Amino acid sequence: MPVRAARPRLASRWVAALALAVATLSTAATAHAAAPHQSPVDVAPVLLALILALAAGRLGGAVFERFGQPSLLGELAAGIVLGNLGLLGIHGLDFVRTLPGLALLAQIGVILLLFQVGLESDVDKMRSVGASSLLVAMLGVIVPSLLGWGVARLFFPHENAYVHAFVGATLCATSVGITARVLSDLRKVESKEGQIILGAAVIDDVMGLVVLAIVAGIIEAVNRGTAFSWLSVVWIVVKALAFLAGALVLGRALAPRAFDLASRLSGPGLLLTTALLLCFGLAWLASALGLAPIVGAFAAGLILEPKHYRRFTERGEHRLDESLKPIATFLVPLFFVLMGMHVDLSAFGRPGIVGFALVLTVAAIVGKQACSLGVLEKGVDRLAVGLGMIPRGEVGLIFAGIGATLVVRGERVINDVAFSAVVMMVAITTLVTPPLLVWRLRQTSVKA
Repeated sequence: MPVRAARPRLASRWVAALALAVATLSTAATAHAAAPHQSPVDVAPVLLALILALAAGRLGGAVFERFGQPSLLGELAAGIVLGNLGLLGIHGLDFVRTLPGLALLAQIGVILLLFQVGLESDVDKMRSVGASSLLVAMLGVIVPSLLGWGVARLFFPHENAYVHAFVGATLCATSVGITARVLSDLRKVESKEGQIILGAAVIDDVMGLVVLAIVAGIIEAVNRGTAFSWLSVVWIVVKALAFLAGALVLGRALAPRAFDLASRLSGPGLLLTTALLLCFGLAWLASALGLAPIVGAFAAGLILEPKHYRRFTERGEHRLDESLKPIATFLVPLFFVLMGMHVDLSAFGRPGIVGFALVLTVAAIVGKQACSLGVLEKGVDRLAVGLGMIPRGEVGLIFAGIGATLVVRGERVINDVAFSAVVMMVAITTLVTPPLLVWRLRQTSVKA
């Protein structure tokens, strides 16, 4: 039987398995809710939520990967389905969406995700890609943010300015991982287009984190009753840049000594433990300074290089990325499933919401095409660079997730309507990028 014909059957089997699991767990959850609790710290609901989220995320991710799409989209889709079962009259799993234990694990998962992104980024390559990557990244942050702000203001003129600003901020991100996967599959990583895209995407993420720190800092200050001041903006920028610069300079100087000392201890797993101490330590420090913890996690990943922990690998321990993968495989999907569960499909039934989501998506795509104006080298396919910067992926979801936790005068900055629209934008930009980029790079190869 042809592979293509077999795919729908496999997908339908996975869907059937997921439906059976949902029905079983929903019944179990309802029974658990009716039973008396014996302990003030009840782990049973968290265990049920973990079973559901891990199973749904894995099945959803496998289905999407089989059709050549990123697994995070499958995890997100699984969460959307689970989070909207109430529309079908199934309410036994409603508790998962607001379960503090699951939310805590998901937040640790996103910290590990940014730590992994930092580990995969090369600071030296960032410095060597030249002015083009910097200009591409700057345009990729400024233009989409302004367009997103304009779209939010157009559709929600009566919302406060912080809602408009944060919606704009969610559009400035670029997912390094998705574009890198396409470039790797086509063996275009070392091409001029590939180098500019990857360099710009990494710089884009750093700048995006600074933008996130600025907007979140202003919102939190206003919520505390502090008057808005441009000096506070400058102070947030200084803190964010000083933190990143200080972490890179001091971290690169101190990390080799810390890992050298740790390597003198005996016992398994010391490499992973030491790396996690650095990751969580910098994430905590970033939070203490008023920045998002993911800024610290990303900086921790940027600091570490294989040469820092060479002694561990020489004595037989797994590489850091290999040691980290099982934990990330467990925790990271929880974040995407939970983000999907917060999408309210009923919101799209309200007048204008679908239009807002679609216009926001168009703004997200068009805004990244402005990146092509930053390419200075001759002979580089500017359209390919613009297409490569489109996907928001996990970074866009992280921004939206943080926005959903921010409050101004008792009201969430990113409400269910705005959050659902942003998730739709993230999903569409992530879906359309791989085929568009493949088409353009193949066109470029034929012309060459």
